[in-house]
Amino acid sequence: QVQLVESGGGLVQAGGSLRLSCAASGGTFSSYAMGWFRQAPGKEREFVVAISRNGEMTNYPGSVKGRFTISRDNAKNTVYLQMNSLKPEDTAVYFCAANRVGVAWSTPGRYDSWGQGTQVTVSS
Repeated sequence: QVQLVESGGGLVQAGGSLRLSCAASGGTFSSYAMGWFRQAPGKEREFVVAISRNGEMTNYPGSVKGRFTISRDNAKNTVYLQMNSLKPEDTAVYFCAANRVGVAWSTPGRYDSWGQGTQVTVSS
C-alpha cells in the first residue's frame, strides 16, 4: 500500500496562491489514481479534484474549476495541487489519496490510502 505525505500548506490572503505537493512511497505510483480532498472544521470531507493514473482524465467539481489544477509527475512519485484565486471558504485541511483502480473518482470511500493532511488557511 502506498504511503502519502502532503506538504505546501500555509496561511495566504484571499486572492493568493498555494501549491500543495503529495509525495508517494512504497508502491507503484503510476498505477494509482490520485485525489485531493479537504475537510473544514465541523464539516464532512469534501472532494476537491482527482487525476487518473496516466493523467489523461481529471475530475473537477464546480467549486474549484478554473481556480485549482491537479497534475502529477510519475517520475517523481508526486501529485500537485495548484490553487489560485483562493477564497476564505477554501480554508480546510487538505488530504491526498490514492486508489489502485486508477480512476479519478470523487468518492472518498473508493480510495485506499490517505496522507495525514496539510492545513490551508485563507484570510479575508
